Amino acid sequence: MLSILIPIFNYNAYPLVLELHKQCMECGIDFEILCQDDASNSELNLENEKINSLSNCNFKQLKVNIAHRQNRNLLAKTAQYEHLLFIDGDSIIIQNNYISNYIALITNFDIIYGGRLHPKMCPSNNQKLRWKYGRFIEDKTTEQRNLTPFSSLLFNNTVIKKAVFDKVKFDSNLTKYGHDDTQLSCQLSLLNLKLKHIDNPVEHGDIDFNKDYLKKSKSSLENLILLFEEGKINSKFSRLISLLLIFNKLKITYLISLFHKTIERSLIKNLEGKNPNLIIYNIFRIGYLCKISSEKTKN
Repeated sequence: MLSILIPIFNYNAYPLVLELHKQCMECGIDFEILCQDDASNSELNLENEKINSLSNCNFKQLKVNIAHRQNRNLLAKTAQYEHLLFIDGDSIIIQNNYISNYIALITNFDIIYGGRLHPKMCPSNNQKLRWKYGRFIEDKTTEQRNLTPFSSLLFNNTVIKKAVFDKVKFDSNLTKYGHDDTQLSCQLSLLNLKLKHIDNPVEHGDIDFNKDYLKKSKSSLENLILLFEEGKINSKFSRLISLLLIFNKLKITYLISLFHKTIERSLIKNLEGKNPNLIIYNIFRIGYLCKISSEKTKN
């Protein structure tokens, strides 16, 4: 019936697994919960080892870091059931009927996405950038997601048929952080699949600190251009790529990259500060994307 796949890195996923295990047992389904730490060597794995004491559950520590996307691929390869539920280790289950909501629909669709939410209150000022972007940009209602079904598909809190996932998988050739979901969702959109968006969210528990998230954002933009150049995503799946194509057509990409260099320090000061502004964040991303594109053109 259901294989629940949980990639972990330096996080205590035992409370998450405990809740998922409880709900699966209440549903009376055949299930397994597979958890894999990506060689974090974290002391928190002492807690994660408790997962092995639960029926149908397994926790494993990798000896060599293979990155998040390959961790997911490996978990999927190991899974024995025909449906996969991808859920990140830092997720928090906020509904008592979370598993049953999926089970009610699981045989009727190839993919089901339940959505994600961020906490109403930001944990600290040093985490405001990731929190604001998550809460005010990423968090979408079912109705909003249905307007662009595949480009709104993320792979934290997603059920997918194993046979479908095996046709695409996450791109293990990528080495940097970012846009794994964009790549996979774009490839899935090319297939004749039945996708269902439902209101069955998890909460994002481990929110990046401002400096860390800005670093991840840069890596993500570098991956975005690479995926587009290799034909693994198209402009419909990224507003930033669509915007870059307009800039290229108008021949102003280089000018924007020069302007970005002059104001970059001021932008970073705001984004790493206690009250980051999302407009400034978007200006930073657009400028950095133009910078990457211009440097590639030179080379």
